[in-house]
Amino acid sequence: MQIETVDRMNSERAIPGLEQPSRSISSPLERFASWLPGHWLAFFVLIWGAWVTLPFLAAVFMQIGWELPARWIYAFYSFQCHQLPQRSFFLFGSQLTYSLDQIQAASQHAINPMDLRHFVGSPSLGWKVAWSDRMVSMYTSVVFFALLWGLVRRRVGALPIWGLALFLLPMLVDGGTHLVSDLGGIGQGFRYTNAWLAALTNYAFPPGFYLGDAWGSFNSILRLVTGILFGLGVVWYTLPHLERIFASTRPTGRPTA
Repeated sequence: MQIETVDRMNSERAIPGLEQPSRSISSPLERFASWLPGHWLAFFVLIWGAWVTLPFLAAVFMQIGWELPARWIYAFYSFQCHQLPQRSFFLFGSQLTYSLDQIQAASQHAINPMDLRHFVGSPSLGWKVAWSDRMVSMYTSVVFFALLWGLVRRRVGALPIWGLALFLLPMLVDGGTHLVSDLGGIGQGFRYTNAWLAALTNYAFPPGFYLGDAWGSFNSILRLVTGILFGLGVVWYTLPHLERIFASTRPTGRPTA
């Protein structure tokens, strides 16, 4: 009798439609963990892209009258950036950037850096991006270089640590000298006038190239270039290592993104 019962159970399992439902249904978190190794680059670009978009949305929100969410974004990104308006981009105004004199005229002649950083713009000047121009170039370039790396990663090896240091060094020098210069007061230090550079180049460029931080000045160009070098170095060093980590957890033959 026992043998007949076992045979009957085995025969029922073999009949189509009588199979027991699978108990291996995974949770959303488990499905995400299974999906991520093959699509980690797309996920990285999506998340990083959202992070670098929010500072611009602060200006957009101010323009359309959504001041509260705009202020939240400014407050959140203030922990990552000095947000000095004379070193920031403005949207919806007559100029992309403004000189310190223009900012002070619009902000009741603020001199203290803490007062200046709280100035987010006006309807006539436009609204400040919640990151300085250096931060924009640093972190936005990461998105573009990550996409570029995705196209050439099979032909390019990882950047060595000393190579990363070389890419970061220009930004550290530029940012460090700005910091030291600002200790003498906003608009007072050697990186504001750049008299040393004017003498070095025998005043070959217009005065606006040497003075201040507005777009087209030496300071603005240097912040842009050093920020881009930062983004290139970080991507070239970091993403190949991430690729190896995720490749070690990816099933054999699974496509990547």
